[in-house]
Amino acid sequence: MRKVVLMMSVSLDGFIEGPNREIDWHLVDEELHGHFNDVLGQMGAFLSGRVTHELMAGYWPTADQDPSSPAVIAEYARIWRQTPKIVYSRSLDDTEWNTTVVRDVDAAGVNALKAQPGGDLALGGSDVSARFMDLGLVDEFRIYVHPVVLGDGKPLFHAPAGTVNLRLIETRRFTNGVVLLHYAKAAG
Repeated sequence: MRKVVLMMSVSLDGFIEGPNREIDWHLVDEELHGHFNDVLGQMGAFLSGRVTHELMAGYWPTADQDPSSPAVIAEYARIWRQTPKIVYSRSLDDTEWNTTVVRDVDAAGVNALKAQPGGDLALGGSDVSARFMDLGLVDEFRIYVHPVVLGDGKPLFHAPAGTVNLRLIETRRFTNGVVLLHYAKAAG
């Protein structure tokens, strides 16, 4: 069965964006981007909310058309276009780029996705992730902690519906100071 894997970059104090929605503090260099390409290139689908999807769709469909784009950027543009995307949105109607809109996150629908063959399901976006967590649908967490303290902004985790016990799978330190904390839901 496929897993839902929450993948997010956060500041050391737990914010995914600054107080004015800025994400320019993300330290995505060639090494980290190559890692993202390796992980995301194996995923069976990308799951997100409307805001995250629109942010991605505003750049990645044509990012590889610029001849000055680094190889990791061009590679991810191809990965992003080819990978099926499921966007949870009540307002988005028009979609492109191999995207399906689903109106609500529901356990039966997500479990049906998990039962399909293929790679795991990469989940991104704070609001939609909170709904997945409330329903107990997140199987793994890949949290990329960036060496910056923002002091304010949008937190990764909202008040969860209950305690989620985790088991550490992996840690990795990247040369730019970003640290991966990879957890799975603990059994029982």
